[in-house]
Amino acid sequence: MSLAIAATVFAVIFLAELPDKTALASLVLGSRFRPSWVFVGVAAGFAVHVGLAIAAGSLLGLLPHRPLEIIVAVLFAAGAVLLLRGRHEDSDEHVEVHGKQPGFWRVAGMSFMVILVAEFGDLTQIATATLAARYHDPISVAVGATLGLWAVGAIAIAGGRGLMKVIPLAWISRIAAVIMLALAGVSLAAALS
Repeated sequence: MSLAIAATVFAVIFLAELPDKTALASLVLGSRFRPSWVFVGVAAGFAVHVGLAIAAGSLLGLLPHRPLEIIVAVLFAAGAVLLLRGRHEDSDEHVEVHGKQPGFWRVAGMSFMVILVAEFGDLTQIATATLAARYHDPISVAVGATLGLWAVGAIAIAGGRGLMKVIPLAWISRIAAVIMLALAGVSLAAALS
């Protein structure tokens, strides 16, 4: 495992996930239910998505070097464009639970399902697959991506409202987009060399 790759992946995924709807959903769930129970469900949902993304990226990694680097560059550039196009809208999502206070399994299961549905085919899942194809190190990419997603989930659950007051979502999106554009440039340069 490469700590440098894991750290790079962590930074990209962390910044890309901060302005995402799942961070806002985690914040809402964490404000309504026991935070540790919500985190268990959120963490499991993110782990499933990283596994799927790593598998997809490993399949991309079977392509010859030059076409793979071009595909990776295009995917990174597309991710940057998506971030710059305004993925930082406010969310009005609410989770209603009627009846008595829900238990661990219901809260964790609901949190898992929210992440599972909301994250499927999301930018961070595509970015994780792209990074897996780029680095050919599925363990390092999986560790970095999982920790990045879990960190965003934990921050959102524990006190995301305070963070969003300090760092505007638009700036977070721009920083992530710049990093993704830089990675697109590195991949394109590798394809042309």
